[in-house]
Amino acid sequence: MNQDEKLMMSALALARRGIGSVKPNPAVGAVIVKGNRVIGKGWHKKFGGPHAEINVLEDCTSLGVDPRGAAMYVTLEPCSHHGKTGPCTQAIIAAGLAKVFVAMIDPSEHAGGKGIEQLHNAGIEVQTGICETEAKLLNAPFIKFAATGRCWVTLKWAQSIDGKLAVTEPLPSGSGRISGEQSRKDVHKLRRRAGGILVGINTVITDDPLLTARPSKGKKAARIVLDNHLKIPPDCKLIKTAKKHPLLIYTRQDSVLTKPEIVEKITKKGAEILTYQDTQGCSNLHFLLDELSKRGIAHLLVEGGPRVLTSFLKEGLADEIVVYITPRILGAQGSADITGPMVELTQAVGLHHVDIKRFGEDVRLTGLTGKALSEI
Repeated sequence: MNQDEKLMMSALALARRGIGSVKPNPAVGAVIVKGNRVIGKGWHKKFGGPHAEINVLEDCTSLGVDPRGAAMYVTLEPCSHHGKTGPCTQAIIAAGLAKVFVAMIDPSEHAGGKGIEQLHNAGIEVQTGICETEAKLLNAPFIKFAATGRCWVTLKWAQSIDGKLAVTEPLPSGSGRISGEQSRKDVHKLRRRAGGILVGINTVITDDPLLTARPSKGKKAARIVLDNHLKIPPDCKLIKTAKKHPLLIYTRQDSVLTKPEIVEKITKKGAEILTYQDTQGCSNLHFLLDELSKRGIAHLLVEGGPRVLTSFLKEGLADEIVVYITPRILGAQGSADITGPMVELTQAVGLHHVDIKRFGEDVRLTGLTGKALSEI
C-alpha cells in the first residue's frame, strides 16, 4: 500500500464514524496533508450538517494551520451544488488547495463529475480512483440508489451452527434469543443505517418487536410489515408507536375490503396501509421495492423469518447478507430452520467481499450477492 492509499484509507476510517447519522446521504471522510504531515481531519457527522470537506478545513483553522497549497484526500467527489449546505468545491477553491485526491465519483444526477470539473477549471489537480472499491463498499446503498433509483436490500438473521433461527424454550443461559448482547448492539447499528426495516407478520405476532434503532440517530427508519391477511394485532408495539415511528402495512387488497374494522383501528393509530392485488397467490415484492424506492428509502433491512428471507433470495432481490452465528447446536430445542424443507430455496447463493468479525462468542458474516456487484 503506497502513501496515497494509506491516506485515503485514513479518510475512509473517518467516514465510517458518520454511518447511521447521515442517511440518506453518504458517509464521507477527508484528510488534508501538507509537507507530508496531516494537518486536518474531518467527516460528515450528521444529516443536514457540514460535509466532510468543510469540517476538515475547519479542523485546519482550529489547529492554526493554513491549508493553502496542501492536498486533500476525500472519499467521495466534492459536491458542487447548493443543498442543505453550500457547495464544497467552492470552499476547497477558496482555501487554495493545490491537489484533491478523490476515491470515487458521485453517481448522483446533480454530481456525476461536475464537482471534479469545477476543481479542474479552478486550476486544482484532481486524481480519482484511489481505494475506489473500498469507497464503493462503504456507501453501497447510496451508490445503488443514486445510480438506479432502487433501494439496497440487506437480509439479516441470527442462527445457531445447525441453522436454527429461533428457540422452542429458553436456553441454559435463561435467554430466549439466539445471539448475544454484543451482536444485538451491532444490529442496532445496522438499523441506524437503514431507511426501512421489514419483517413478516409471524415475527410481529411471535416477538412483538419495536423495530427501532437504539439509541436513535439521524432520520427514523420506516417499519414495514408483510401482512397478507391483515392479522397485525391492534395492540402490538408497532401500532402503539406508529405516530412516532413510520409504520407501513403491506397487505392484499381483498384483506382491506373484508376487514374494514381492522383498517380503521390501525390507521387511526398512525399506521399506513399499502395494498397489492393478489394475482399470483403471493405478495409482489418487486412492487413493494418500487414503492419504497419512490418514497426515498435507499436501504431496506429485512429481519424476517426463513420464509420472508427466502422470498427475497428466490426473487433475486437481495444485495447483502448479514448473518450472526452463535456457537450452539440447538437440535430439537431450535426451530425455524434457515435451510429447512419449508423454505424451498433451490439454488445456491454465492457471496463476495466476505467480511468476518467476532462479537463476543458470536461471529458475524457479511457478504454481497453477485447482483449487488453489478449495481455499485
